[in-house]
Amino acid sequence: MQGSPAAAPTPALIFETFNAYQKTAALRAAIELDMFTGIGEGAATPKALAERCRASERGVRILCDYLVIAGLLSKDRGRYSLTQDSALFLDRNSPACMASAVRFLNSPDLINAFQDLAAAVRNGGTAMSPDGTIGPENAVWVEFARSMVPLMAPAAEEIAGLIGADAGRKCTVLDIAAGHGIFGITIARRNPNAEVAAVDWGSVLEVAKENAERAGVASRYRTLPGSAFDVDFGSGYDVALLTNFLHHFDPPTIENLLRKVHRSLNEGGIAVTLEFVPNEDRVSPAIPASFSLIMLATTPTGDAYTFSEFEEMFRAAGFRHSEIRSLERSPEQVIISRK
Repeated sequence: MQGSPAAAPTPALIFETFNAYQKTAALRAAIELDMFTGIGEGAATPKALAERCRASERGVRILCDYLVIAGLLSKDRGRYSLTQDSALFLDRNSPACMASAVRFLNSPDLINAFQDLAAAVRNGGTAMSPDGTIGPENAVWVEFARSMVPLMAPAAEEIAGLIGADAGRKCTVLDIAAGHGIFGITIARRNPNAEVAAVDWGSVLEVAKENAERAGVASRYRTLPGSAFDVDFGSGYDVALLTNFLHHFDPPTIENLLRKVHRSLNEGGIAVTLEFVPNEDRVSPAIPASFSLIMLATTPTGDAYTFSEFEEMFRAAGFRHSEIRSLERSPEQVIISRK
């Protein structure tokens, strides 16, 4: 019995990839016009939505049809509705709305880093500037702090659960490259006996302090402004948070930082790392594996590291054991390393 004939070659995927920037632009435009919220509130026709968004009816109809094609809206007899994903994550009336993340993920700095990706490939690192996004006091991290909380909050809640924050045991937390601060703040909110020291650039920590104040934990939240490689952490910490930070650097740089973290922890303390961790084949799963390209475009030496690579780095820094955990509501994974 002969097998099925091979499918004929087609340029469809190549054509779609050439035009993939249009999908990004369409989503960003819909967020800027607040279309998802408008549809969620009942403005379901092009005319009604155009009035709600103060836009042209023709423009709204074309954009909404494109979003239907992209899987972000549904359409039935000329009326639009939200999909489950867009209702949960893009309607501003949803408590899980993460639309604000577009301001960082589509910021000019990040988009421009991909304008000459061939140069980054030739260099083996970013063509933006010598430091890329990791230069001192880079303003992109203030935008990160202001816009990324909704995207990170689910992971922060899961991490707080993994380390047993609800048990209420006294603990001191070192939050390295804290950004918005949501990871340390969530632990402090769920554990009234937790105290947090947050490390980041001073301008970024101003945002974290605002978030701590809103969460009601400001009295147990202190800041250590400056570079994580230069600031004196002190010692006596039970937990060190390394969330979305290590991927910016090469292994020797990471190991040096981890040795510093190791020294700051109490005996039996843990380092909690949140990262995009690809499988050993480095091409799966798609989201963690593709994160390497972002690091190539935006940093001099960053990468998405496999668990075995992280395990080796933590071991070299003095940690005795590391284990990896999957998260239910994030494509990232958590590595818990014990001193």
